[in-house]
Amino acid sequence: MEAFRQCKRFWNILSGIRAAVWLLVLGLAWPSEAKTTIKSICRLKGQEENTLHGMGLVVGLKGTGDGGAFLPTMRSLAMTMQLMGKPVQAPTELKDAKNVALVLVTATVPPGGARQGDRLDCVVSSIGAAKSLKGGRLFLTPLVGPENPQNPRVYAFAEGLISIEDESTPTIGKIAGGCRMEEDFFTPFVKDGRITLVLDPNHADFQTASDVAEWINSQLSIQVEGKPLARAINQQNIEVRIPPQYHDDPVLFISQVLATPVQAQPVLPRVVVNERTGSIVISGDVEIGPVVVTHKNVVVETGPGAAAPTGGRFAPIDPEQAQTAKLKALVEALNAVHVPPQDIIDILKGIDRNGKLHGKLILQ
Repeated sequence: MEAFRQCKRFWNILSGIRAAVWLLVLGLAWPSEAKTTIKSICRLKGQEENTLHGMGLVVGLKGTGDGGAFLPTMRSLAMTMQLMGKPVQAPTELKDAKNVALVLVTATVPPGGARQGDRLDCVVSSIGAAKSLKGGRLFLTPLVGPENPQNPRVYAFAEGLISIEDESTPTIGKIAGGCRMEEDFFTPFVKDGRITLVLDPNHADFQTASDVAEWINSQLSIQVEGKPLARAINQQNIEVRIPPQYHDDPVLFISQVLATPVQAQPVLPRVVVNERTGSIVISGDVEIGPVVVTHKNVVVETGPGAAAPTGGRFAPIDPEQAQTAKLKALVEALNAVHVPPQDIIDILKGIDRNGKLHGKLILQ
């Protein structure tokens, strides 16, 4: 028994050494800067969200509908009643129907598409004089696709009880699972034996597109008619040809392309400002050049030798041994003298217009 325990202990030690060796080999074979894949910075063209839309009627409202103030609602209701075998002589006969509202209905199909029988959430928005859709029910409404507006194709039907998510906007509601797909909806991702990779906006530039094409060609090492598989078309799109051996199984080839390891791409310095909420998000490497900004009773000076002027609130930014200052330090200095967020945003806009913001300013 003791001999068995010794053998088992020896085997565990040997297994641990073997695992450590494999980890070391993988660490050497996988460079530290190549810890991401193409699918983390690209998407496949044809795999994006699509919107189905239609126009319908909401019924059962408690006097908050369009009423006679919006004639298109009366005409739509008259047409619906005619289809139901209850025609009216004229739409004006329905002028007192205040429990009905004309609405726009939209449903978003996910990037992977949807199959017949799937249920999607849909959004209902009033387009007439309705005051509220609360308590209403959407009458059966056909939803068409985005293609060929001259000859629309019905992909789904929507109906159901409307729930109001934001009480401040009662004319917009949602129906959970209210859209039922009647046909499959898929966008083709292979065209003429090729696929197209689309760089996300944060990485879209000519150098990155060229690098992605080069990584695909070097990693897969496959040629078609003596030419490399991938080529960059512009700063955002990379075209990849599908080899003949994968024509019957393009999904396998696409999975290999998307799993191709790439070097982590640095994101350009940027400042994202939400003017509605006053939030400011700054990447740590955003810098600003020497500049003096006067805003209301606040004076901002950056650059070597910044000295406080007389009067007003002053925010000096003087980087040591550098001609540029970090924007983060500027915002911290403005916060220290209790400058309101909106004033900070106005100062950032001024610095950007002056060409001293060494980064991209994104306003939301």
